[in-house]
Amino acid sequence: MGARIAARIATRIAAASAVLGAGAVLGLVGALAAKGGTVPFRAAGVVFAGGWPWACFGFLVGYVRRSKAEAALLAPAGLGVGVAVYYLCKALSPAAPIGVVVSGEPQAQVNWAGVLMWGAAAVLFGAPLGVLGNLARNPGVAGLPFRVLVPLTAFCETSMRLGAEAAAGPVATAVWSTVRVLAVLAAVTLAGHTAWRWRRPADTR
Repeated sequence: MGARIAARIATRIAAASAVLGAGAVLGLVGALAAKGGTVPFRAAGVVFAGGWPWACFGFLVGYVRRSKAEAALLAPAGLGVGVAVYYLCKALSPAAPIGVVVSGEPQAQVNWAGVLMWGAAAVLFGAPLGVLGNLARNPGVAGLPFRVLVPLTAFCETSMRLGAEAAAGPVATAVWSTVRVLAVLAAVTLAGHTAWRWRRPADTR
């Protein structure tokens, strides 16, 4: 019995460490992508400047956990670490925003407003995202509405940005347009896969 309890504790510690590490990587990649001057780096910076990749992370954390309680705890924790790493990296190696020309070297400064705003968002929305991701584990039609939430979020956000930020530049416009198309394809693929599995005989599902 003691060995089982120890194994469960070790498993949960490993899962928590993996989520926190993945959150740190997300924040690091997002911060470093915004510093590159080439088109691939600028495109990645546009992607990670949006909210949907972060929402996708919280959703996936919940999806890979069997327990809703773990999903609700680990998703905001991972997102919180990601936000902290993101702004810490940007403060340690400051760079001017894409498309903004400044004289001299940007000064290192922590964007506390961003930390507080997105940190609060990680806490408020992380747990629901984790639970929704966990609900997406339900097979068949029951889980389909939850599985299409991330593509729907990506489509809505990029559509709003295309409408409100038309002067953001060709790279940003191309990225948002591409994400919209991929989001639609992902939603259609998920729905088609669910329908295909539902129509199969029960003994072959």
